[in-house]
Amino acid sequence: MPSGSIDHAFTATSTLGPAGDPTYAGALSFLRRRFTKDLGTSDVVVWGVPFDSAVSNRSGARFGPQALRRASAIFDNDPQYPFERDLFEAMAVTDYGDCLLDYRLPEMAHARIREQAKDILTSGAFLLSLGGDHSITYPLLQAHADRHGPLALVHFDAHQDTWPLAMGPDGSLRVDHGSFVSAAVGDGLIDPAASLQVGIRTHAPTDEGIEILFGLELEDMSANVVAQRIAEKTNGRKVYLTFDIDCLDPAYAPGTGTPVSGGPSSAKMLSVLSRLRALPLAGADVVEVAPAYDHADITAVAGSAVAMYILGILASQGFRAGIRSAEATS
Repeated sequence: MPSGSIDHAFTATSTLGPAGDPTYAGALSFLRRRFTKDLGTSDVVVWGVPFDSAVSNRSGARFGPQALRRASAIFDNDPQYPFERDLFEAMAVTDYGDCLLDYRLPEMAHARIREQAKDILTSGAFLLSLGGDHSITYPLLQAHADRHGPLALVHFDAHQDTWPLAMGPDGSLRVDHGSFVSAAVGDGLIDPAASLQVGIRTHAPTDEGIEILFGLELEDMSANVVAQRIAEKTNGRKVYLTFDIDCLDPAYAPGTGTPVSGGPSSAKMLSVLSRLRALPLAGADVVEVAPAYDHADITAVAGSAVAMYILGILASQGFRAGIRSAEATS
């Protein structure tokens, strides 16, 4: 629907309501949300973390935030399916831009991500991060656990990411995209007994005490049953949801660094997310979108849909930053 302005990301005077930009034109932000560094106006902050120096296979996820923003333009203006509402009618979502990182000093990246995430969370806003490789979830969990305490982890992935930890040459903990869960458990950031991994199609030396729904199991489970298992496992605990796009079969997400065949469809996993509207989310991320390996934006469209569904969960709960802040301090 044409409107009287374009480039809504910069020209918007309010953080609420839809944009009017054509899907093929205009400045790109996530879902055309207003770009702003004013955290006081935001219920939800979308933030890019363009880091991929901790991968064990193909790099390229540093371009993930750009790809997700570009693909998300198709979801604006109409009421967002399947939530039957304009997600932004009452929930103020803004795009905070990207994490500032020094590409010459990758060993400093996790500390920078953690500190910048803490600054955002101090405002009381919900933080939805767009990666980046999966190692970024470790500093994000550090920032969220610092605010909320130990969290239940709902982890969509083809990999357990529980490989053994090692020490760097300077004596610091070496955390990569295949070991961030081990680090999070070791640091007490997540409660393994309340956590669940969905879609796993590889084996690691340890499961860190986390229940797994393997890829072949999902073939015999309905989306409703998967969602029920997630709700039962987390049992009302505050949840950090991390979605590695390689959870999906490469047919639905070829643009990723470590694809594994035998995974679920995007339709099935989105159906699972749509059934988690009561899940008490504390934070979330979508990671490992690597557009250089994508075709026709298949992976980016799937990843942006996952992120939009996360916003749909929040909107279904009537999320407001002020309300959540009061809950966190009570």
